[in-house]
Amino acid sequence: MKTHDFYYDLPEELIAQTPIERRDASRLLVLDRETGATEDRHFFDLPSYLRPGDCLVMNNSRVLPARLIGRREPSGGAVEVLLLRDLGGGVWKCLTKPGRKTHVGCALSFGGGELTATVAEAKEDGNKLVKFHYDGIFLEVLERLGKMPLPPYIKAELQDGERYQTVYSKVSGSAAAPTAGLHFTKELIASLEEKGVKTAYITLHVGLGTFRPVKADEIADHHMHSEFCMIDEQAADTINAARKNGGRIVCVGTTSSRTLESMAAEDGTIKAGSAWTDIFIYPGYRFKIMDALITNFHLPESTLIMLVSAFAGRENVLNAYAHAVKERYRFFSFGDAMLIR
Repeated sequence: MKTHDFYYDLPEELIAQTPIERRDASRLLVLDRETGATEDRHFFDLPSYLRPGDCLVMNNSRVLPARLIGRREPSGGAVEVLLLRDLGGGVWKCLTKPGRKTHVGCALSFGGGELTATVAEAKEDGNKLVKFHYDGIFLEVLERLGKMPLPPYIKAELQDGERYQTVYSKVSGSAAAPTAGLHFTKELIASLEEKGVKTAYITLHVGLGTFRPVKADEIADHHMHSEFCMIDEQAADTINAARKNGGRIVCVGTTSSRTLESMAAEDGTIKAGSAWTDIFIYPGYRFKIMDALITNFHLPESTLIMLVSAFAGRENVLNAYAHAVKERYRFFSFGDAMLIR
């Protein structure tokens, strides 16, 4: 299949720049993947589509305030550092700007010297290995000095960093939010649990590769980025029990889907564990465990719209997206949601 097969026209004004005031007041487009039929609802209507015994699988990864603004020493020139991956021992793989001026040996300072760093190595892909120097706990320093690394299509300043976190975020490590979960409130989750819907929390740390465009003409030629994921015993037991008892596995977001499909056995059984996954799901893929998907609207020609198309059918998805554009749904990270069942 061609990358251009997953293109659609999107007016720029439909790209949501800020979150709406109430998380679960976002719109919900319900898509029947067998018939292609759609319904226009709101996210707070979700309980009417789930049954007792169904299992919601939710990614509890928490976004790091991974964008640091500081100075190069001794010149005082401005520098921006984006943390990509913790390599241990205070060393992180980073994206730096300006790249040419952050050469090996360059000293960096943030927060008036509260956090300092040295560029230790330059990689072939243009990224740098940066060694940080600090007192105390690095994540606490980062919470004070760092900013949220919002996607490149969001130009507005985020007033409240917690709006780019899910209400159940717990394990720090993502460079971007698992955005399908942004629509949930604690009250909505409680009402679903009261109804008998099970919840299982897994972790996949979202990397910036999720925004990387597919440049290959043939989608099978695209090299997928790698992300760390893990499932604990409690989540594995909850998911396996739900399947055994006839409940549907409802993934909240493509990250939850990729985690389950990466770690499930051929019969759909889940075992606790952790792994790096570079699974690339596109039409032709046979799903082992996911029965329904809650997801946002994704960029044209992205690996995410390809995953959704693998689950619901490319024609169904593109028709649903055309409907969403016509009805003025809000798109991407702070936008509205879909339930595909």
